[in-house]
Amino acid sequence: MASQQERKELDERAKAGEEVVKGGRGGKSLEAQEHLAEGRSKGGQTRASQLGTEGYKEMGKKGGHATNEESGGEAAAKKRVEIDESKFTNKAGEEVVKGGRGGKSLEAQEHLAEGRSKGGQTRASQLGTEGYKEMGKKGGHATNEESGGEAAAKKGVDIDESKFTNKDSS
Repeated sequence: MASQQERKELDERAKAGEEVVKGGRGGKSLEAQEHLAEGRSKGGQTRASQLGTEGYKEMGKKGGHATNEESGGEAAAKKRVEIDESKFTNKAGEEVVKGGRGGKSLEAQEHLAEGRSKGGQTRASQLGTEGYKEMGKKGGHATNEESGGEAAAKKGVDIDESKFTNKDSS
Protein backbone atom coordinates (compact mmCIF):
# COMPACT_ATOMS: atom_id res chain seq x y z
CA MET A 1 0.00 0.00 0.00
CA ALA A 2 1.34 3.41 -0.93
CA SER A 3 1.92 6.03 1.75
CA GLN A 4 -0.17 9.19 1.78
CA GLN A 5 2.75 11.10 0.24
CA GLU A 6 3.14 8.51 -2.56
CA ARG A 7 -0.61 8.56 -3.21
CA LYS A 8 -0.55 12.37 -3.43
CA GLU A 9 2.29 12.22 -5.99
CA LEU A 10 0.49 9.53 -8.00
CA ASP A 11 -2.71 11.61 -7.91
CA GLU A 12 -0.84 14.66 -9.26
CA ARG A 13 0.63 12.54 -12.09
CA ALA A 14 -2.82 11.14 -12.88
CA LYS A 15 -4.26 14.66 -13.01
CA ALA A 16 -1.51 15.51 -15.50
CA GLY A 17 -2.85 12.75 -17.77
CA GLU A 18 -0.45 9.92 -16.94
CA GLU A 19 -1.74 6.38 -16.42
CA VAL A 20 -0.48 5.55 -12.93
CA VAL A 21 -2.65 2.46 -12.32
CA LYS A 22 -2.52 -0.44 -14.78
CA GLY A 23 -5.93 -0.52 -16.45
CA GLY A 24 -6.83 2.96 -15.21
CA ARG A 25 -6.42 4.66 -18.59
CA GLY A 26 -8.70 7.70 -18.87
CA GLY A 27 -9.06 8.33 -15.13
CA LYS A 28 -8.40 11.95 -14.18
CA SER A 29 -7.27 11.15 -10.63
CA LEU A 30 -5.62 8.28 -8.77
CA GLU A 31 -8.96 7.21 -7.27
CA ALA A 32 -10.70 7.35 -10.66
CA GLN A 33 -7.96 5.22 -12.22
CA GLU A 34 -8.25 2.67 -9.40
CA HIS A 35 -12.02 2.42 -9.95
CA LEU A 36 -11.61 2.08 -13.72
CA ALA A 37 -9.00 -0.64 -13.34
CA GLU A 38 -11.18 -2.56 -10.88
CA GLY A 39 -14.24 -2.29 -13.14
CA ARG A 40 -12.31 -3.40 -16.21
CA SER A 41 -10.90 -6.37 -14.36
CA LYS A 42 -14.30 -7.47 -13.06
CA GLY A 43 -15.82 -6.95 -16.52
CA GLY A 44 -13.16 -9.14 -18.10
CA GLN A 45 -13.67 -11.88 -15.51
CA THR A 46 -17.44 -11.82 -16.05
CA ARG A 47 -17.03 -11.95 -19.81
CA ALA A 48 -14.57 -14.85 -19.54
CA SER A 49 -17.01 -16.84 -17.42
CA GLN A 50 -19.83 -16.14 -19.90
CA LEU A 51 -17.88 -17.13 -23.00
CA GLY A 52 -15.70 -19.89 -21.59
CA THR A 53 -11.96 -20.21 -22.02
CA GLU A 54 -11.92 -20.98 -25.74
CA GLY A 55 -14.37 -18.23 -26.64
CA TYR A 56 -12.57 -15.66 -24.54
CA LYS A 57 -9.21 -16.53 -26.13
CA GLU A 58 -10.72 -16.35 -29.61
CA MET A 59 -12.32 -12.99 -28.86
CA GLY A 60 -8.97 -11.73 -27.59
CA LYS A 61 -7.34 -12.80 -30.84
CA LYS A 62 -9.92 -10.74 -32.75
CA GLY A 63 -9.57 -7.72 -30.43
CA GLY A 64 -5.79 -7.80 -30.70
CA HIS A 65 -6.06 -6.62 -34.31
CA ALA A 66 -8.27 -3.61 -33.52
CA THR A 67 -7.03 -0.12 -34.31
CA ASN A 68 -8.59 3.34 -34.04
CA GLU A 69 -9.58 3.05 -37.70
CA GLU A 70 -10.86 -0.56 -37.82
CA SER A 71 -12.60 -3.04 -35.56
CA GLY A 72 -10.74 -6.22 -34.67
CA GLY A 73 -12.90 -8.21 -37.08
CA GLU A 74 -12.22 -5.86 -40.01
CA ALA A 75 -8.47 -5.77 -39.37
CA ALA A 76 -8.25 -9.54 -38.88
CA ALA A 77 -10.14 -10.12 -42.13
CA LYS A 78 -7.75 -7.80 -44.02
CA LYS A 79 -4.79 -9.70 -42.61
CA ARG A 80 -6.56 -13.01 -43.37
CA VAL A 81 -6.43 -14.08 -39.72
CA GLU A 82 -8.98 -16.79 -39.11
CA ILE A 83 -11.30 -16.09 -36.18
CA ASP A 84 -13.66 -18.89 -35.16
CA GLU A 85 -16.70 -16.93 -33.96
CA SER A 86 -18.57 -20.16 -33.23
CA LYS A 87 -16.51 -20.23 -30.03
CA PHE A 88 -18.18 -16.99 -28.89
CA THR A 89 -21.05 -19.01 -27.47
CA ASN A 90 -22.94 -17.95 -24.45
CA LYS A 91 -22.19 -20.86 -22.07
CA ALA A 92 -25.04 -20.39 -19.65
CA GLY A 93 -27.60 -19.25 -22.21
CA GLU A 94 -28.00 -15.89 -20.51
CA GLU A 95 -28.29 -12.49 -22.12
CA VAL A 96 -24.79 -10.98 -22.40
CA VAL A 97 -25.75 -8.09 -24.68
CA LYS A 98 -28.60 -5.87 -23.47
CA GLY A 99 -31.54 -6.58 -25.76
CA GLY A 100 -29.91 -9.74 -27.16
CA ARG A 101 -32.17 -12.19 -25.30
CA GLY A 102 -32.53 -15.45 -27.23
CA GLY A 103 -29.27 -15.19 -29.19
CA LYS A 104 -27.08 -18.27 -28.86
CA SER A 105 -23.81 -16.48 -29.65
CA LEU A 106 -22.32 -13.05 -29.02
CA GLU A 107 -22.83 -12.08 -32.65
CA ALA A 108 -26.45 -13.28 -32.64
CA GLN A 109 -27.17 -11.28 -29.49
CA GLU A 110 -25.58 -8.15 -30.99
CA HIS A 111 -27.75 -8.49 -34.12
CA LEU A 112 -30.92 -9.08 -32.07
CA ALA A 113 -30.23 -6.08 -29.85
CA GLU A 114 -29.60 -3.82 -32.85
CA GLY A 115 -32.77 -4.99 -34.58
CA ARG A 116 -34.90 -4.53 -31.48
CA SER A 117 -33.52 -1.06 -30.93
CA LYS A 118 -34.20 0.01 -34.53
CA GLY A 119 -37.67 -1.53 -34.34
CA GLY A 120 -38.48 0.45 -31.22
CA GLN A 121 -37.20 3.68 -32.76
CA THR A 122 -39.28 3.10 -35.89
CA ARG A 123 -42.40 2.35 -33.85
CA ALA A 124 -41.86 5.45 -31.71
CA SER A 125 -41.61 7.65 -34.80
CA GLN A 126 -44.76 6.06 -36.26
CA LEU A 127 -46.88 6.49 -33.13
CA GLY A 128 -45.47 9.74 -31.82
CA THR A 129 -44.41 10.39 -28.24
CA GLU A 130 -47.88 10.22 -26.65
CA GLY A 131 -48.89 7.05 -28.46
CA TYR A 132 -45.62 5.31 -27.69
CA LYS A 133 -45.88 6.19 -23.98
CA GLU A 134 -49.48 4.98 -23.86
CA MET A 135 -48.53 1.73 -25.59
CA GLY A 136 -45.70 1.25 -23.06
CA LYS A 137 -48.20 1.71 -20.23
CA LYS A 138 -50.32 -1.06 -21.74
CA GLY A 139 -47.34 -3.37 -22.34
CA GLY A 140 -46.11 -2.86 -18.81
CA HIS A 141 -49.04 -4.90 -17.52
CA ALA A 142 -48.44 -7.90 -19.77
CA THR A 143 -47.67 -11.29 -18.23
CA ASN A 144 -47.09 -14.77 -19.65
CA GLU A 145 -50.75 -15.53 -19.00
CA GLU A 146 -52.43 -12.41 -20.41
CA SER A 147 -51.79 -9.51 -22.77
CA GLY A 148 -51.13 -6.00 -21.51
CA GLY A 149 -54.64 -4.93 -22.53
CA GLU A 150 -56.28 -7.81 -20.65
CA ALA A 151 -54.20 -7.25 -17.51
CA ALA A 152 -54.74 -3.46 -17.56
CA ALA A 153 -58.51 -3.96 -17.95
CA LYS A 154 -58.56 -6.38 -14.98
CA LYS A 155 -56.68 -3.85 -12.86
CA GLY A 156 -58.92 -0.99 -14.01
CA VAL A 157 -56.02 0.89 -15.63
CA ASP A 158 -57.29 3.35 -18.26
CA ILE A 159 -55.43 3.02 -21.58
CA ASP A 160 -56.27 5.69 -24.16
CA GLU A 161 -55.93 3.73 -27.41
CA SER A 162 -56.92 6.80 -29.43
CA LYS A 163 -53.31 7.88 -28.95
CA PHE A 164 -52.12 4.78 -30.91
CA THR A 165 -52.45 6.67 -34.18
CA ASN A 166 -50.01 6.14 -36.99
CA LYS A 167 -48.49 9.58 -37.64
CA ASP A 168 -47.68 8.65 -41.26
CA SER A 169 -51.32 7.90 -42.16
CA SER A 170 -52.82 11.11 -40.68
